[in-house]
Amino acid sequence: MNTFVTLFNIGHFTKTAEKLFMTQPGVSQHISKLEQACGFTLIRRDKKSFELTEQGRLVYNYAQKLAINEHELIERLAFDDPYSGNCFIACSGAMALTLYPKLLDLQIENPSLVMKLKAAPNHQILNEIQEGKIDIGVVTEAPNNSIFDIEMLGHEELCLVLPSSVDSDVDMGKMLTDIGLIAHPDLEHYLSIYFEQCPEQSLKKLVTSEIPVVGYINQISQILQPVAKGLGFTVLPRSAVESFQPAQLLKVFKPNKPVIETLHIVKKKNRELPERYKVLTKLIHTIIEK
Repeated sequence: MNTFVTLFNIGHFTKTAEKLFMTQPGVSQHISKLEQACGFTLIRRDKKSFELTEQGRLVYNYAQKLAINEHELIERLAFDDPYSGNCFIACSGAMALTLYPKLLDLQIENPSLVMKLKAAPNHQILNEIQEGKIDIGVVTEAPNNSIFDIEMLGHEELCLVLPSSVDSDVDMGKMLTDIGLIAHPDLEHYLSIYFEQCPEQSLKKLVTSEIPVVGYINQISQILQPVAKGLGFTVLPRSAVESFQPAQLLKVFKPNKPVIETLHIVKKKNRELPERYKVLTKLIHTIIEK
């Protein structure tokens, strides 16, 4: 079954064999034996590619549930060791820039800890916590407290970032519409908060769907590159803006009142996590509070 799941995830027999340190005929033999055990064809081959049958998809989903159950069992077996085991955490790409270096320092100090950080938008983080793929997440909008345990983490300023060459003393709404938007996975959320909280009247009148999108990038470290080159504007947390160099190529709009988002740590409702997550949560609080 592990061979079957790996084959589907990779999509290639030879690469699956390499990953599992098997031969390609060995992979084929495993699939044939699994099909014989199930009594159904699980994949349909088409030259060098293949597709799962409906029965194949059911077996794949079953295998995923088995993997989650196994992960939870391993957690329980090593439950009381605060410095050992896998830590599955998700946050925004901008937050990952801040957290990940410190998480790696913790792993270096405690080699039996393994940090597995995923950058994702809020809705994906919450979905994967519910599915058991992620244990804790840092999100910027408090979810339903009947489904999640929620702990307020802190606050972070959101910044409207412009090319350094633009004149920010003009009608902001018109200027933003003229230069266009550099989009990224978290932008819709950040933009809605910014326009809602910002006291600048010309921004409150903006309809975000009417602002032309002039670029999109899902790599957090690259989002400010097109802005620095004068191609558009974007909205990001201050921590992400401050990490960009050279800073003089950017201009951060300064409203009369800063736009602030609230950060929360969330986990699945009533789920008891291993002791290592107390160590991890304490570290995250320390990082944010600085």
